[in-house]
Amino acid sequence: MGRVTERRRVIRIRDGVVSTRPDTLVAEEPMEIRLGGKPLAITMRTPGDDFALAAGFLVSEGVLARADELTHIVYCAGATGGEAGNGDGANTYNVVDVRLADGVPVPDITLERNVYTTSSCGLCGKASLDAVRTRTRWPLDTDPDDPVRIEPATLAALPDRLRAAQRVFERTGGLHAAALFTADGELLDIREDVGRHNAVDKIIGRALQEGRLPLSSGVLMVSGRASFELVQKAVMAGIPVLAAVSAPSSLAVDLAAETGLTLIGFLRGSSMNVYAGAHRLAVDGAAG
Repeated sequence: MGRVTERRRVIRIRDGVVSTRPDTLVAEEPMEIRLGGKPLAITMRTPGDDFALAAGFLVSEGVLARADELTHIVYCAGATGGEAGNGDGANTYNVVDVRLADGVPVPDITLERNVYTTSSCGLCGKASLDAVRTRTRWPLDTDPDDPVRIEPATLAALPDRLRAAQRVFERTGGLHAAALFTADGELLDIREDVGRHNAVDKIIGRALQEGRLPLSSGVLMVSGRASFELVQKAVMAGIPVLAAVSAPSSLAVDLAAETGLTLIGFLRGSSMNVYAGAHRLAVDGAAG
């Protein structure tokens, strides 16, 4: 739909010289996610991959785990007025409705969370921390002999590969990114968004739609910090390794240790900190 970026005129001051010029900005618009026609959540996101975003969000919430549990996702007609599908108003492509397959329980999670989430914190509005700790249907292998092993040199190359694949970031400088790699460093998918949690949901949602969950041999690389929320999303998708260029939070480290996730922070150049799950690193002396 061509809504990922927008142009705005700006005044530029450089070395005391004032000029005007057009600037490319990343687009940010609200998207409402409905479940069976009922409002569930609103997130601020960069338009694009909206169906994957909705699907990934529902994986993170523990609603979906397999492609056959999802019937379809559609944009709601008449998004600016009336009920979904009644044709009143213009379709803004900012409201999506998710239909679950017959027999898949529809959780009453609208009562447990504020219906508004932000692009920087998908946990905002959770009734309690316990409500976040959704039980995954894809538990990680906590065996020290886990077959997923990754070389530190492979990890060290991921930030540059992530940045090189960020097409919209190069034009705007205003997007987070998440990328899925193999343990050998092969790029499988990359998504960008104003919200780091949205970028991860788009990765997970595409995997759900394509029947690729769990992502049990994948390495998730994110462009910012590693929050509790991102650890939770990785665990819910069965991803064994999460790496970030910045710091993790204490709660993220605790959850990674509890669930068996390998959590790596401050991944910059050949330097990195391993906060949990060191048994998956192919290096002498690594211990969980």
